[in-house]
Amino acid sequence: MKTKMKNRVLLQNSITYALVIACWVILEVMSREGMLSSLMKGLLVPLCIYVILAVSLNLTVGILGELSLGHAGFMCVGAFSGAFFTNCMADAIPSVGLRFFLALLIGAAVAGVFGILIGIPVLRLKGDYLAIVTLAFGEIIKNLINALYVGRDAAGFHFSIKDTLSLGMDDTGVVLIKGAQGITGTPKAATFTIGMILVLLTLFIVLNLVNSRAGRAIMSIRDNRIAAESIGINITKYKLMAFSVSAALAGVAGVLYAHNLSSLAATPKNFGYNMSIMILVFVVLGGLGNIRGSIIAAVVLTMLPELLRGLNDFRMLIYAVVLIVMMIFNSSPKAIEFRAVLLEKFRGKKKSGTKEAA
Repeated sequence: MKTKMKNRVLLQNSITYALVIACWVILEVMSREGMLSSLMKGLLVPLCIYVILAVSLNLTVGILGELSLGHAGFMCVGAFSGAFFTNCMADAIPSVGLRFFLALLIGAAVAGVFGILIGIPVLRLKGDYLAIVTLAFGEIIKNLINALYVGRDAAGFHFSIKDTLSLGMDDTGVVLIKGAQGITGTPKAATFTIGMILVLLTLFIVLNLVNSRAGRAIMSIRDNRIAAESIGINITKYKLMAFSVSAALAGVAGVLYAHNLSSLAATPKNFGYNMSIMILVFVVLGGLGNIRGSIIAAVVLTMLPELLRGLNDFRMLIYAVVLIVMMIFNSSPKAIEFRAVLLEKFRGKKKSGTKEAA
């Protein structure tokens, strides 16, 4: 029974990896053959970013069962720490690729540390209270970065929350973070290939965590906290583990986002409340706890507005209808029952076909 369950999990994970790799190959071929418009080519890296964000948030919302609205805040932390490192080390490390790789590690580490620091007090809360506090964290991070000025000269780093003149640098000084203007001059090192590698790495981390002993402990906390605690499961430890891993992966997506733009600013559109809600929509529409569903929802809902751009006024209407249909298909009891019946019929036909072949 245990071996059968392991084989089933391995099969499901292999299907998920195969779907992602197949999409990667198809889009790469279409791009090289000139079958994609310049607009669609520009969406390839953001597509990878949204998939990473959706999968990582599903770890908190779907697997752990806690509602978080501060995912854009962790993305913002990762983006600015990664871009800051890349610009600071331009003279010491001439290789853009090496700086980008190190920036990914630093962005993940910084966002993970913030996840731990926020998670220790926040994860003691439940339901709406947790959602409100994580939302506040996202807004605080965004506004702090908008008020921060950082420069560097021969004497070292200078910080201010007023303006660039108050940094007090000498003639060799360079402003690295310009308040609301953010960070400029970050090399565009993010590519679709790197994005897909990071997507596969995110899937590997999340799927292995979910199917591990720690993952089963996390899901038991989601299903029944009291029962999990009664059998000796450390509630704080496993909740913090899921929350910090989710935050670190959001930081990776932030670094990828920062290196896809020449100018990075902490605007409400990039890292505000709406971004957190959009990521949550990907998770909910794909199905809570359904990693593959999160990927599909992120891809469909990212590409659909651009594919429907030619319809002008009807574009957002069709987009809204698709959202409603996806929600009904994933959440309606009748739709779930209908899908189960179809799956049983498919399995029955498959078994009968196997017997006839034998």
